[in-house]
Amino acid sequence: MTAVLLITGGILFVAILALIYRIFTLIGIARDEDKKRAGLSNKVNAFLFPLMLVVGFIAIIWYSGIAKEYFLPEASSVHGKEIDSLFWWTMAVIGAAFVITHILLFIFPFKYQYSEKRTAYFYPHNDKLELVWTLVPAVVMAGLVISGWFVWSDITSDAPEDSVAVEIMGKQFNWQVRYGGKDGQIGRYDFRKIDATNSMGVDFRDPSSLDDFIPREIHVPKGKNVVLKIRSRDVLHSVFMPHFRIKMDAVPGMQTSFWFTPTKSTAEMRAELGDPEFNYELACTEICGGGHFAMKMNVVVDEPADFEKWYAEQEAWAAKNKEYLSTLDLPNLELAGLE
Repeated sequence: MTAVLLITGGILFVAILALIYRIFTLIGIARDEDKKRAGLSNKVNAFLFPLMLVVGFIAIIWYSGIAKEYFLPEASSVHGKEIDSLFWWTMAVIGAAFVITHILLFIFPFKYQYSEKRTAYFYPHNDKLELVWTLVPAVVMAGLVISGWFVWSDITSDAPEDSVAVEIMGKQFNWQVRYGGKDGQIGRYDFRKIDATNSMGVDFRDPSSLDDFIPREIHVPKGKNVVLKIRSRDVLHSVFMPHFRIKMDAVPGMQTSFWFTPTKSTAEMRAELGDPEFNYELACTEICGGGHFAMKMNVVVDEPADFEKWYAEQEAWAAKNKEYLSTLDLPNLELAGLE
């Protein structure tokens, strides 16, 4: 602690001396006692520009090596690879512009530092130069935007008819999911039917709802199209599955959707990362309240055969809650064998 205080004190002492020297220099200039318009400090400041350029780039490269540890692995979905490609193309363009502009920004003050032996050239305007540095960024940005628009249009297009449908509902503070059961059709829902038991507001007057099941984690098949039907029960939430490059808001009062094709099973991802505890996850990227941290659900990518087996083993929510359904006076319970 003493060493830290001594070092801090020394730095402050040097800074105070430098400030006093600077004040006396400015007083001398104001009194016209110093005939030189620029002294040693001008050369020192000019030299510091290229020095900080080198130090800055070294720091960026060093930090990038550390930050790489926190990068996401290769995307585990078809569209995710397109997004990653677009991201790195954008980073390449921005990185090139960053390097070039900062080299010029830091070298020019050194190269053109003040000298009493020369006078600055007055160059107020150049139409061709203005045209070039307006059109070039505009064309590059248009290319990036159009490329992104094609990727986004593909992602948000209608899901293929053979897609596995998963309904995702966000609420404070967890996720609930629902599958279509044996008929593959997810039944209707109605917010007015939400109660302490039927937390998703499933409308059991719709026969398609009677075989729907509500698991504790999401399962999807590898290599098959999956469509997420997303909604919110209360406030704005956001479905985020980072390894699949999925992000879509869950909006109260309306349904949004996102379809994708997973390309790596959970087992393959564990082997690739060397982490037997790895799990894909569904998280929320909206600050939806004090319990926001709890909004996490595991996502399991199965091989197609394993997914079909898991799907067939699930019991319908209605079959596990016959007593609750008996209080609703539903006409189709007998036909469904639930009475």
